[in-house]
Order: sequence, then C-alpha cells, then structure tokens
Amino acid sequence: MDKQTEIEIQAAAFRRLQMHLMEDRTDVQNIDLMNMAGFCRNCLARWYQEAANERGIEMGKTEAREIYYGMTMEEWKANYQTEASAEKQAAFEVAFKENVTDKQ
Repeated sequence: MDKQTEIEIQAAAFRRLQMHLMEDRTDVQNIDLMNMAGFCRNCLARWYQEAANERGIEMGKTEAREIYYGMTMEEWKANYQTEASAEKQAAFEVAFKENVTDKQ
C-alpha cells in the first residue's frame, strides 16, 4: 500500500470513529470512555488540535472541540451529558491523571 492510500484509510477510520461517537453512541459518556479506555471525545479533539498546531495551523481547544463535536461544548452537554456518580468522578480523576496529566 502506498503512503497516500494509507493516510486516506487512516483518515477514513478516524472519521468513522468520530461519527460512531458523535452520532451512533451519544449515550456513551466521556467520563465512561476515559475511565474504561483512557481517552474520550475531548482527547480526540485535543489530538486534532495538536496535529493542526504541529502543521502551523493555529487552533485552540474550543475551536478543536467545536470541529470535533460539530457543536459547542455547551450544546453537547445540554443534549447528551448526564450526571456522573461520585464513584465515576473519582475513577475519572485517576484515569485523567494517568492518561492525560502524567503524559504531558
């Protein structure tokens, strides 16, 4: 497989993951993704932002999230986010530290 085809396939897989999380499984909460997999939709938006910044494209966190979510965070939260239990919040603190804070 040539490099350009590989890049196109990787991009298509990313778009499918994005669609799955943004359209097919809006019921899955970010906190659950982070607690189980060590990443969430916000991580994917941050990775998108970092890739843009590495290529000289200025993009902030808010803009990256709006591109990834297809709406503002406020809209997403109002439409899909539910309250998290104290146990989930505690697990999130650990997962976030292990997968985000300590990796930076």
